[in-house]
Amino acid sequence: MQTEAMVLERHGGPEVLEQRTIELPPPGPHEVRLRVRAVAMNHMDLWVRRGGPAFKLEYPHRLGCDIAGVVEELGARARGVLPGDRVMVQPGLSCGICRACLSGHDNLCRRYRILGENAQGGYTRHLNVPDENVIRIGEALSFEEAAALPLCTLTAWQMVFRKARVLAGQTVVVHAAGSGVSSIVIQLCKMQGAKVIATTGSPDKAERARAIGADEVILTSEQDYVAEVKRLTGKAGADAIFDHVGGELFERALTAVAWGGRIVTCGATAAFSAKLDLRQVFFRQVEILGSTMGSKGDLLEALPLILDGRIKAKVDRVVPLWQAREAHEALENRTVFGKVVLGVD
Repeated sequence: MQTEAMVLERHGGPEVLEQRTIELPPPGPHEVRLRVRAVAMNHMDLWVRRGGPAFKLEYPHRLGCDIAGVVEELGARARGVLPGDRVMVQPGLSCGICRACLSGHDNLCRRYRILGENAQGGYTRHLNVPDENVIRIGEALSFEEAAALPLCTLTAWQMVFRKARVLAGQTVVVHAAGSGVSSIVIQLCKMQGAKVIATTGSPDKAERARAIGADEVILTSEQDYVAEVKRLTGKAGADAIFDHVGGELFERALTAVAWGGRIVTCGATAAFSAKLDLRQVFFRQVEILGSTMGSKGDLLEALPLILDGRIKAKVDRVVPLWQAREAHEALENRTVFGKVVLGVD
């Protein structure tokens, strides 16, 4: 069948995105065809569009990791959903047969890919996805809310529970409170009974961070980050720091974390390189933990909290898919708090 999509044929700025009619084959035996209704943006969209050695694209390429829509057609042996079901999509793809996959750690699979990254994504009206990646959401969520949750929730869940092991009474620092991942991390840490210190460079975003649960906010454009963390923790430092900014802020986090504390990183939106004093790591016994996505089981574990509203998506704006260029510019200019969602008419 033919369907409309936003695609890119080369790397570059937002101008490389263009609307085009594409061919979509019938769903495979264990695939489901969706009518996409919303696709949320991530920094992944920007990185893939700009290009880099890690991205092996098949052109025309479609971005879009986070997808919600309606099941239209099932492959011959597809399971778990029925035509007409409202669903969101797990964005991670893996082989399903290696030790990592079979032990419930599919995001450690050596063949792991993410929709919209090294696999075709959701910037389209119709999409085929594996049946194991589709989750029914019923009527509890709008398509926009559902699209805003999968990648951020997977990422935050692994960071908070598997990596940082946050407990009641601890103090955590969450960098860049305006991001989708950070908004979920804040909510999960508050559920655990932790004190949350958020950071942002914008006074407007500081108030929004408090509104979603941050106990304290450090305005990094005006305040000394390390001094404020020390002041707010009685000089002890934070038990855990969540970072996806990288660069200088990551370097400073090493000074702000407590003895025996944990720094969990899932990205580097500002800079990929950081200089570290290793004495601060081994002498103070600081753990630096990398984190990418989470397992399929993690999202299913989080699902009841999503459906009953304890985990909420922070949607900044909804933009038509066909205006994706403008949406990319807004995300690049850091003028959003939460998620930019592309609506698909």
